[in-house]
Amino acid sequence: MSINLSIKNVPKEWVQHLRQRASKHHRSLQGELLSILEDSLNQQDKISPQSLLAELRQRGLRTPKESVTIVRKDRDGREGH
Repeated sequence: MSINLSIKNVPKEWVQHLRQRASKHHRSLQGELLSILEDSLNQQDKISPQSLLAELRQRGLRTPKESVTIVRKDRDGREGH
């Protein structure tokens, strides 16, 4: 079920920018706003590899320097079987 929303006191510059953006995408102002909201909500669940790495480093997690050696040793051990 859809619900109507209203945004009050939007600066005129924003409205002008949104109208230009809507025109560029061949949408109505409402269609453009819905698209912006949808994109924003879809992006919340996604994280870039750079952001993930930064978060892991911030939490103090590190990849051991010998990880390449460990992976190769494991891989080489499975190739013989």
